[in-house]
Order: sequence, then structure tokens, then C-alpha cells
Amino acid sequence: MSTAPWLLSLERALAVDEGGDELPTALVVLASVAGAEVQLAEDEAHGAARRALLLLAAGGDPERGLDLNGRAVAALADELRTVDRQLALERGIDELKGQSTGLPHVSEALAALRATPEVAWRAYACSLLAEQLAE
Repeated sequence: MSTAPWLLSLERALAVDEGGDELPTALVVLASVAGAEVQLAEDEAHGAARRALLLLAAGGDPERGLDLNGRAVAALADELRTVDRQLALERGIDELKGQSTGLPHVSEALAALRATPEVAWRAYACSLLAEQLAE
């Protein structure tokens, strides 16, 4: 099985990232892809994301970027998290681990997500919020 080009690109970005600035972005990207099988009703996800966007706007400049530990991301994560959804995300992370053989930086990021389910879920919620901001 060949490695997906986006995983190779992410590996290169993480390899040259000496300051660790790309790691939060990489975690969000990986969680987003890993969460492809998370079952969310569109109206539920949209409503929760809109409420999180209001928190983001109330906190100041929404253009400053998203923070995995910020109020908006945490609120969205708390609102949408269920056991079944968390398990679906973890299965997705495990599938990506199988695709990242030979990519040490991506493998390390995936191991960190798998070891910290709370961070993995916030990274997934952050990806949902980023999608909403892009619309």
C-alpha cells in the first residue's frame, strides 16, 4: 500500500518544523481525517458550531486563529462528544496509524492523539469549527 500524498506532505512539514509550530495544525488535520466516520447530524453539528463561533467572537478577534484549549473549541467539543463518537475517532486514528508506517513525525503525532483522547476530540472539534469559519 502506498502512502497518501497528503501524509507525505504532512511528514515533510513536521520534519522541518524545529519550533513545533506546525504540531497543533497537524493534530487538527489528522483528527479531521480520522474523524471521517464520526456520525454527526448536519443540523446538530451546524448548531453547535454556530454557538461556538459566538463564543469565539465574544472572546475578541475571530481572525486570530483557533486554539485547542480555547473556550470555543472546548465548548464545541463538550457539546458534541459522546462515547460512540469518541470511539469512532479512535478507530480512525488507528487506521491512519496503519497508513503512516515509515513516517516518524506523523506516527508520533498520531500516537499522541491516541494517548490523549481529550486532545484528539478537541482537535476534531477544532477541525469542525475551522470548516464553519471557512464557509
